[in-house]
Amino acid sequence: MEQLSRFNLIGASLQFKQVLRQIEKMAGVDVPVLILGETGTGKELAARALHYQSSRADRPFVPVNCGALAESLVESELFGHERGAFTDAKVAATGLVAEADGGTLFLDEVDALSLKAQAALLRFLQDGSYRRVGGSQERRANVRLIVASNAELDQLVLNRRFRGDLWYRVNVLTLALPPLREREGDAVELAHVFLRRYAHQYRSNGRQFHPEALDFIARHDWPGNIRELENQVHRAFLMSEDGYLRLGAHQDAPPPQACSVPYKTAKARAIAEFEQRYVAGLLSRTGGNITQAARLAGQDRSAFGKLVRKLDLQGAPTLNLADKT
Repeated sequence: MEQLSRFNLIGASLQFKQVLRQIEKMAGVDVPVLILGETGTGKELAARALHYQSSRADRPFVPVNCGALAESLVESELFGHERGAFTDAKVAATGLVAEADGGTLFLDEVDALSLKAQAALLRFLQDGSYRRVGGSQERRANVRLIVASNAELDQLVLNRRFRGDLWYRVNVLTLALPPLREREGDAVELAHVFLRRYAHQYRSNGRQFHPEALDFIARHDWPGNIRELENQVHRAFLMSEDGYLRLGAHQDAPPPQACSVPYKTAKARAIAEFEQRYVAGLLSRTGGNITQAARLAGQDRSAFGKLVRKLDLQGAPTLNLADKT
């Protein structure tokens, strides 16, 4: 299980060790896997570990955020299109399924797919064949499908918002990722991992957590899970002025020398911190659904999405211990 740490799957709790054991077993079985877990629990990292521990490791791993695909272009993105298939189709495109041929296709936020898109995906899963949009030639691709969701898909099936036949197809094996609050001791371990990472990234060693910060990390529920923890550690690292990282209520109580910062600088920092907390809170409340979060904020979805990206609240697989979910 130690080798899974190279995929940033880090933790020593009994709950997380059980997940690592399941990943090792599932990696050796070439069938679809459904990964369930709250936003920020590391679903894409688990999918990458499943792929790179499998017999398909030397073939492509293609991640797709279904929530970011325009409904009208889902089939084109997945299966490709021929030139002239629609207005903007200036040239032919192969599609993500073809890119993943021989490897793994990871569909994050699979519950965001429309019923029409679900039907197209089901047709492909039945025999591995598909047609590009606007094309007549039948093509084939050999991919392992891994899907992820932070929603209860069985309830969506009952509510007719997710196809039951597709659910059975993707739910051959299920990997449930525990929230950080249920992983005793892991939050503190992960916080130290992040601290070392940022010390290396910013070439700034010698910083450490304030004792009250470690107490806060151990006690906090972390509704945004690993992503929220990483963002707080990142911000605390950047804001530290006396070598100590402060989180929680103490994060907003800077040391006395911080008062020497110019007014404009202090104001900019305060606004940045407010944006981070406010947006992270909305995403946590909506389970990472940007459309719902934008609606609650009273903002246009596109503008809100840009703000989420600017604040790095969707994360990056190479840096975060959380998927871009």
